[in-house]
Amino acid sequence: MDGEYTNNSPRPHKPKPFAPADFEVFAGGVDPSRVSEAAHMAAHALVHHGRGADDPDVTRRLVELADQQGLEAIAEMWAESPARSLPGALWRLYALRAATQQNPERIAAYFASGKEVAQVSKVVAGVAEPPGAAEMTTMADTILSGAFEGDFDVALERFAAFCRVVALGQANHADDAELANGPHASKLTRNSHQLIKTAEDLEHAAESWRRGELD
Repeated sequence: MDGEYTNNSPRPHKPKPFAPADFEVFAGGVDPSRVSEAAHMAAHALVHHGRGADDPDVTRRLVELADQQGLEAIAEMWAESPARSLPGALWRLYALRAATQQNPERIAAYFASGKEVAQVSKVVAGVAEPPGAAEMTTMADTILSGAFEGDFDVALERFAAFCRVVALGQANHADDAELANGPHASKLTRNSHQLIKTAEDLEHAAESWRRGELD
């Protein structure tokens, strides 16, 4: 997978930025075993500042952090953090929002394809009907806002549910494309599996948050 490395290969100078063209390039981030103390401190400061402020303007600025600073700056802080950690979870929330904003029409098509089968996940995600491009971007903003002004574990679970619906839609699109475009179908299938893994990581992070163990 692009961006990964083994113990025998040289460590990159910095994490590869997430390219939010669409979910097809989202592979869940890079998870090396060593995470810098600075990443954890920044994540804790951001979450606790947002949750303690009780100010809609503060929440808006935090939601738009990647818009103002650039997603690469967020990647610099958190993309190499373990998935099941506070900085790793925050990275995934920002990256998922960015991917949705970048190509909401395609994400809406995946979501629409998967939602009839993944009924429970569709409800948990909380996307308005019918799930068009505008509904996708609104949902992503709402979920990330909830991380700072609501229940952080609920925000994680909502994005996890969203990932599961989109992943199922990708799998459906892969089935439809298999005969006409085999390589594209294979890529969609791989990305679907990666999104399921991201959903599992977010769900685990939510459970850890409820236990007071998400560091």
